Amino acid sequence: MYLEELRTLLARHARPDRTTAIDGLLISKVDRSDPSAPSMTGTVLAVIAQGAKRLALGDRVYAYGAGQFLVASVDLPVTGQFTQADPERPALGFGLTLEPSAIAELLLQAGPGETPRAGTGAPSGIAVSDAPPALLDAAVRLLRLLDEPRDRAMLAPLVKREILWRLITGEQGAAVRQLGLADSGLSHVSRAVRWIREHYAEAFRVEDVARLSGMSVSAFYRNFQAVTAMSPIQFQKQIRLQEARLLLATHPNDVTGVGHRVGYDNPSQFSREYRRQFGAPPSRDATRLRSTPASVLP
Repeated sequence: MYLEELRTLLARHARPDRTTAIDGLLISKVDRSDPSAPSMTGTVLAVIAQGAKRLALGDRVYAYGAGQFLVASVDLPVTGQFTQADPERPALGFGLTLEPSAIAELLLQAGPGETPRAGTGAPSGIAVSDAPPALLDAAVRLLRLLDEPRDRAMLAPLVKREILWRLITGEQGAAVRQLGLADSGLSHVSRAVRWIREHYAEAFRVEDVARLSGMSVSAFYRNFQAVTAMSPIQFQKQIRLQEARLLLATHPNDVTGVGHRVGYDNPSQFSREYRRQFGAPPSRDATRLRSTPASVLP
């Protein structure tokens, strides 16, 4: 029942840039299954109303389709594609940006025993579940407000809070709750992820990043692997190669310069690792990239 109205609302309000009149609410409409493409997840709830998508994070693969949702609790480098999408039946997705401050506020307001007890260790940064009816109902009511501008400013924040509460108390609540806790394992890893993203072109010692994130080296390795499915060095390489791909879209004739800008001193190593990641040498992939739309979430 909810899925049918969700599809109708998503199809009506979809824009090319995915934005809506409600802050943090995103809508995806994709009418073809393009080849896998790299992207960053952001911290987001993504519900598929029609079609299906597959994401790869390190050696983990996540597939989700109509009536299912994905939660990304850390901004992670993934490779993804819609596996069911065509002009007659496009893939339709609902997305909501997850703000740690909003989650923290809900956790502070919750009474004792109203949220499940936090687990030990850091959960995976991505999780997939079937969407319960209450979550789909709230998503539909948020989308309806796009047709009700008079009520939008007052009611949209309330419905977004309800959606967050459904997530916090639901099957993937452990990851969402940790997103709002300043001293959780996930928050420590997020701090390290943010630092690596901001300094991706620099060499670093894992011991130094562990100290910056507030963990021992052994705990840092364990939690970082649990959240990202990669080692810190592998994560840095993923970020470097994704940044290189974006730069090559506008500088296709400067492969050596782009490689150097993202941290590769050896052009041969850059070309080799780029080809292993994207299936083509940098110069050839740059030409292909300029004619192919980017992958999107949800």
